[in-house]
Amino acid sequence: MKIDKASVLKTLETISVSGEGKNMVESGAVTNVVTFADEVIVDLTLTTPALHIKKRAESDIISAIHSGLDENAKVKVNIKIEAPQKTNEIKGKAIPGIKNIIAVASGKGGVGKSTVTSNLAVSLSKMGFKVGLLDADIYGPSAPIMFDVEAERPLSVTVDGKSKMKPVENYGVKILSIGFFTKPNQAVVWRGPMAAKALNQMIFDAAWGELDFLLIDLPPGTGDIHLSIMQSLPITGAVVVSTPQNVALADAKKGVAMFQQESINVPVLGILENMAYFTPEELPDNKYYIFGKDGAKNLADDLGVPFLGQLPLVQSIRESGDIGRPAALQTGTILESAFIDITKNTVQETVNRNKDLPPTEAIKITTMAGCSAVKN
Repeated sequence: MKIDKASVLKTLETISVSGEGKNMVESGAVTNVVTFADEVIVDLTLTTPALHIKKRAESDIISAIHSGLDENAKVKVNIKIEAPQKTNEIKGKAIPGIKNIIAVASGKGGVGKSTVTSNLAVSLSKMGFKVGLLDADIYGPSAPIMFDVEAERPLSVTVDGKSKMKPVENYGVKILSIGFFTKPNQAVVWRGPMAAKALNQMIFDAAWGELDFLLIDLPPGTGDIHLSIMQSLPITGAVVVSTPQNVALADAKKGVAMFQQESINVPVLGILENMAYFTPEELPDNKYYIFGKDGAKNLADDLGVPFLGQLPLVQSIRESGDIGRPAALQTGTILESAFIDITKNTVQETVNRNKDLPPTEAIKITTMAGCSAVKN
């Protein structure tokens, strides 16, 4: 039987690449066929570099030509790998009216993540953005205390014929937390699925309204809650909080790695260094690097992610959180200035990140508004 290009292609229509429904020719995997007397050269393009897929495809082609055309034919298969280009897919279910969802995380507890989240929310509100805060730290909710709304409870409102939770609001920030639904001395002893269900209710059964930013205060570490959030929502980006010492930096590195996993692929907007230095009230110009100097800044450089700035270790930050009045509200102070700088950097990184994504409502931020905030 004469071997020509047409007969080879017809033979290859009887086999397919492992895992694909269409035959090799129909799927476009076979890009070219060349024949010289008893020699056949097949150019094949695969979308996966897996060795067993490549070997199986080569074996199938050789077997098909030998059994269908000429058992003595010399068959050569040239395989090229062209993996499909990754796109910034929008994961999860978008919430109508919410433009950007920022996850604030830390690999380690006790680095001030909740303090940073609350002050970041207040600073965004002061800049004129519409802001919401979801306290996703199921086992240690702190937002009700930090916003002085411990005694408040979300009301029920009807939206489009459905009953929704109306977030508690203070300082221009809409807040939902599991702390609103438990007693002060009650420990939340839930398994992962129960915690995930509670979070889903606070996310999707809430009347958030129009928001420029929804900040999510994640629990420390990398666990069930983090995965549930990533699966449920189209996260615009993540901010990782760390202190300068090595033990915190090691965990922060894991936190960044979690967001950068291929299965999660959430852009890291940057790393923020909390408790960067200590400044006594009586010596406002002095800086004492108690936990080490520039640890988180150096980590950001090493990982190739933006560095959002430093926050000092100042007693009034803790006092402000305890009395429910975030330090960013203190006008004319070094703390207000530090939080404003970090917030501007976060907004700018969000704008930069969104330039590379489709202009969907789930992730869209108005560049003019963002740049305006950065310049203020």
